[in-house]
Amino acid sequence: MDTDPSELETQPTHSPTPVVLSPVPIVQGQGHGQVPVTIATTAFPHKRRGVSLAIGSVGLLALLAIGLWYWLSNVPVAGHYKTLPIERGPITALVTATGAVNPVVSVQVGSQVSGKIAKLYADFNSVVREGQILASIDQKPYQAKVSQARAALKSAKANLAKARNMLAQRTLELNRMTDLRRQQFVAQSDLDLARTNYHDAEAQVDLTHAQVDQAKATLSSAELDLGYTTIYSPVNGTVVSRNVEEGQTVVASFQTPTLFVLAQDLTRMQVVANVSESDIGGVKEGKSSDFRVDAYPREFFHGLVTQVRNAPVSIQNVVTYDVIISVENPELKLKPGMTANITIVTARNDDALRVPNAAMRFRMPGVPVDRKTPQLWLLETTGRVRAVPVTTGITDSLFTELVTDEVREGESVIVGIASPEDNPQEKLPPGFEFGPKMR
Repeated sequence: MDTDPSELETQPTHSPTPVVLSPVPIVQGQGHGQVPVTIATTAFPHKRRGVSLAIGSVGLLALLAIGLWYWLSNVPVAGHYKTLPIERGPITALVTATGAVNPVVSVQVGSQVSGKIAKLYADFNSVVREGQILASIDQKPYQAKVSQARAALKSAKANLAKARNMLAQRTLELNRMTDLRRQQFVAQSDLDLARTNYHDAEAQVDLTHAQVDQAKATLSSAELDLGYTTIYSPVNGTVVSRNVEEGQTVVASFQTPTLFVLAQDLTRMQVVANVSESDIGGVKEGKSSDFRVDAYPREFFHGLVTQVRNAPVSIQNVVTYDVIISVENPELKLKPGMTANITIVTARNDDALRVPNAAMRFRMPGVPVDRKTPQLWLLETTGRVRAVPVTTGITDSLFTELVTDEVREGESVIVGIASPEDNPQEKLPPGFEFGPKMR
């Protein structure tokens, strides 16, 4: 059956598979012209196998990339750590404390008797000499006591003289009675009575003699109290405190009132520092110390530790010990009572192998920590890190001395992990760049 070529051209062709147009030989015969024939063919099977192979290759590469990422996430990278070099330099161990400036010898001058201050002969900052009169107390009451004691002494001496006369009389009577009894002119009882009277006279002499001694002691006490009404300087020095005024009454009962405070030598001062019990182990006599006072904030004063007192001072369960620091004060800049901020040098090494304190505090994330053995994390030139146990020496606020052969000068020690805040262009280590930012 013949087919019209126009119908063949307009007839729709439905095929679920892609078609390929290919030329075919021209059919001739039976009066028909040349007719193009379209043959539908499917894609070759080897094309589909190529696509599957490509997909498998991509999946394999993805698995390899994930494995490489996981391996690299556990390998330290040099750019993700903060490092500092191990170096040599001076290191000084210090102990800080506070204390008060005081004179080396401070003498409190008081009064041993009560009374009204009649006259003051010294004032604040007065330079006095030993034996100089500082003040005087009203002497009239004590002068009256001295006069009374003298009168009592005179009375006692008169009684002593009377008792001695009576003894002499009793002695004569005893001798007379003894002679008469020997001649049988008196009874034995008369002799016994005379002997008794004699012994009574002897006792009376002893009694009046004691009364004389007592009167003398009373007189001496009254004269001593009269002498105490004049206050003398016991040492050479400077008056740093005066606690009384003229006309004021002082009462000396169980406690002697303090009238003056004398500093023996203001050119030599001492600082009493309160050192805590955790720092007292490194403080020894002869150690160097520097301190400052608020009056001269830019000036340092140098002193030496001269005494470490063993008496503990406990305030609210905080135990401190007093450390005495001697300092020269030739210009009299330091005044008694000033507060000193003290720094005591307990150890020093001018050529120590030192490491920053931050390196001693660094802990590698995810690595167990042995708190008994200090260790450092070193960054090698290959980018790998390793932990090295070390032995430490003296420590100051910035560095720690290393006394070990495991590390060398110039090696890089890790002091921390870099963060985006430290360098915005630097990435975190693998595995840390995902998730919310931690602050």
